[in-house]
Amino acid sequence: MKILIAEDAPVNQLLLANFLKSYGECHLVSDGKSAVESFRKSLEDTARKYDLICLDIMMPEMDGQAALKEIRHLEKEKGIHDDSRVKVIMITALDDSGNIMEALVKGRCEAYLTKPVSASMVQQQLVELGFI
Repeated sequence: MKILIAEDAPVNQLLLANFLKSYGECHLVSDGKSAVESFRKSLEDTARKYDLICLDIMMPEMDGQAALKEIRHLEKEKGIHDDSRVKVIMITALDDSGNIMEALVKGRCEAYLTKPVSASMVQQQLVELGFI
């Protein structure tokens, strides 16, 4: 499995990478703009296609909500539909209903985790998404 972790805090990047490294190859970026660019490049090379994106909401350059919308737009342009889309887990300190609805309904992410995130929380999401 190929995993993109978009998180601006280095400590959180390392925690997520440590949680996920046994499930696949992890790539790290620190802002939403870089996440979208990495995803765009992955669409051009099927060997690099991401299976999972862990996306923080509060990031510089482009926040996670905007990045998710752009990722879904790129998939639509490429003719990638629901069953074959990249799975996205939003991981954030924001637990208000507005952000949750924005991510799940409008952004169409598959999961939403509130920090602090534990290995068991991430593992549970991987099970629910069918990765393990």
